[in-house]
Amino acid sequence: MSKMNIKTGDTVVILTGDDKNRGKTGKVLEVSPKEGKVIVEGLNMVKKHVKPRKAGDPSGIIEAESAIYACKVQVVCPKCKKPTRIAHKVYEDGRKDRICKKCGETI
Repeated sequence: MSKMNIKTGDTVVILTGDDKNRGKTGKVLEVSPKEGKVIVEGLNMVKKHVKPRKAGDPSGIIEAESAIYACKVQVVCPKCKKPTRIAHKVYEDGRKDRICKKCGETI
């Protein structure tokens, strides 16, 4: 897939999907650029049937976060608290920052 503007630790809002997830915000736990997916904390929960692998491991049905396509989430700016697209600004010293398109602050 193409380059992703979402990084681990960003706060994102889910734009599409069913009513139980759409519009909710969460923190990105994991990013998979090869698949173009992210895992958001506490959202897109699925039930998994797990067998105990060794003595003391939990078994049964557990709930876990499932991956969601990165194009279906949008970064929330920490300054203006609005979902925004990401712009990039390159400085003279070669440093590159991610910028909020709405307020212009560094993310």
